[in-house]
Amino acid sequence: MNIIAVDDEALALGYMLKILKEAAPGSRFKGFEDPFAALDYLRENPVDIAFLDIEMYGLNGIELAKRFKEAAPSVKIIFSTGFPDYALDAFSVHASGYLLKPPTVEAVKSEIDNLGLPPAVSQKRVRVQTFGNFEVFVDNAPLRFGRAKAKELFAYLVDRKGSGSTTAELISVLWEDRDLSHSLQSQFQTVAADMIKTFKAVNAGDILIKKRNYLSVDTEKLDCDYYNFLKGDIRAINSYAGEYMRNYSWAEFTTGFLSQKAGIL
Repeated sequence: MNIIAVDDEALALGYMLKILKEAAPGSRFKGFEDPFAALDYLRENPVDIAFLDIEMYGLNGIELAKRFKEAAPSVKIIFSTGFPDYALDAFSVHASGYLLKPPTVEAVKSEIDNLGLPPAVSQKRVRVQTFGNFEVFVDNAPLRFGRAKAKELFAYLVDRKGSGSTTAELISVLWEDRDLSHSLQSQFQTVAADMIKTFKAVNAGDILIKKRNYLSVDTEKLDCDYYNFLKGDIRAINSYAGEYMRNYSWAEFTTGFLSQKAGIL
């Protein structure tokens, strides 16, 4: 999303931009102290949401909103002001929201979520889908693993949320019906090498952390619905329908945890 904020007070504008960056990560932001400069920008650039102060020098926020709507009818207007008296005027210009200063991250996030706009485009190259079947995408293209076990190995590492796993633990998960043996250890090394090779082939090998007898994922490099759910992301929570990595039996524990959190159980 492309989001702008307009406020003729520099400190208030800086605070709003800080709040917006926390409330809508992955979006683009631009701030304006001059409402006329904001209007010029809107006429030349696509803007999804505009957060406007109302009492501004040179051009009242209500009038600015009218001009915004004339120039870009689809733009969503949310007012942020220290004065509650303007609420009726705000909605007369079809504003989508009204916040009293100082706004909080939670309040701003709620206003954005209520707009029903498409989610912000993630800046992370690797996207992981855990709700339903487990799938991996790199630059929005499905990632093909050479071996099914290599994909399952990565799935388990994702489920571990960055915690390291030993070779013995991973073997017990991937081959739960077999006893540990030299043959199985050799088979695991082949599977792990295939997983690593798959990510290196798309220049995404840095999402894996490999040490002696230790594997994990760098969660900061993944866009993952499971991780977003745990962070309280509304869209991720709403997308959960009671199924998590349904391809794998070992995922049942996390499925129960998520269902309880989502109020499905």
